[in-house]
Amino acid sequence: MKKFNHLFKKEKSSTDGLPDKRTKKFILLLFVCFFFFYLQYKPYSGQIHEFRTISEYFFGIYQFIINQTLGIVHEGGHGVCYILPCPKFVMVMNGTLFQWLFPFGVAYYYKKQKNYMAYYVGIFILGISFDYSSWYMSTAHQGAIVTAAKSFLGVDGIHDFNYMFTTLGVMPYESLISGMTKLVSVLLMAGALIAMFFEAFSNQKEEQ
Repeated sequence: MKKFNHLFKKEKSSTDGLPDKRTKKFILLLFVCFFFFYLQYKPYSGQIHEFRTISEYFFGIYQFIINQTLGIVHEGGHGVCYILPCPKFVMVMNGTLFQWLFPFGVAYYYKKQKNYMAYYVGIFILGISFDYSSWYMSTAHQGAIVTAAKSFLGVDGIHDFNYMFTTLGVMPYESLISGMTKLVSVLLMAGALIAMFFEAFSNQKEEQ
């Protein structure tokens, strides 16, 4: 009978496709290091950082990937309203909305799959996205136009938060709104790391 075993499907374990303990600990270490470097080398600080070590070099690559991904998603949010007849305010808001919904959507997907480590990674990246938005909010007072030199697309464009804050009449509260968004970003990233730690070092036995 053994030679016919391949004809019968084996039941899938609830842990199939999920990371094991060793992988979870590696992911935790990776994101702890990333968070450490992220606090030192702000991607939007305007300063050029020279990466002297291999770990800093890999951080730079990883950071570049996240920057480009969030930038493309942000512009994609605007792009949806170039196709659909959206009001101008919705078009401007859509960039940031998509930028937040993308990592949240990824996190939600993995939570439904019970892959909690990937879920926490999504929440961590959502925190990064909020941090970018916080910085963008803090520059709203600089003017209604983002120059080509500072634009992701390399052309002059509307400053999203200058327009939204002015339209809503909350420009005087720019620092407060930016600061609150910054707080949310830090809480999301730190909370995700704490959750990763408990997930990686949980004493609960993995199902076979």
